[in-house]
Amino acid sequence: MTISFSQFALFSVTALVLIFTPGPDIIYVMTRGMAQGRKAALAAAAGFALGNLVHTFFIIVGLSAVLTSSVWAFQAVKYAGAIYLVYLGINMFMNETRFTARNDMHRLPFGTIFRQSIIANVLNPKVAVFFLAFLPQFVDTGRGHVKVQILIYGCTFVILALTGFSLVGICSGSIGNWLYNKPAIGNRIGKTAGCILVILGARLAI
Repeated sequence: MTISFSQFALFSVTALVLIFTPGPDIIYVMTRGMAQGRKAALAAAAGFALGNLVHTFFIIVGLSAVLTSSVWAFQAVKYAGAIYLVYLGINMFMNETRFTARNDMHRLPFGTIFRQSIIANVLNPKVAVFFLAFLPQFVDTGRGHVKVQILIYGCTFVILALTGFSLVGICSGSIGNWLYNKPAIGNRIGKTAGCILVILGARLAI
């Protein structure tokens, strides 16, 4: 067997703790759920979760090592991700009907939400560095097939992230149902969430 059960269990528990740690991904899933309901939140959850497959691939082919060894490459990806978060935050702040779910004209298609979430995850250099530092800790070189082990851990993280983010999205979608008839409250929450995303993007750049 490529991976021991005890090592796999330790990885899963640790990953779950990290997944539920507050961050821009969960905030975006929550705000999307509150804005457009559960399906939108699930689209965002799927995008953020599947984006981790890209980082897993980076580790396998060695691109994550380039990000940490090359200052220029790291800075380029870092600022690209920060700019994208700020862009999402500004759009959320400027859209007065973001949480008015009855107005379909101002709701983003699920496919767009899904793509935005993948891009936000892939362009976040902290995720790349995290995967580079986290996944190899559970690899047992004595069992061989190092790339296979990394792939298994990466896919497991994706499944756990999808499950965790989906639960968050389902709960926030229920909150969105309550906000349907309260557009003023929804708009204030949207502006607050937009400011949070802008701050997170600026913090990432700094």
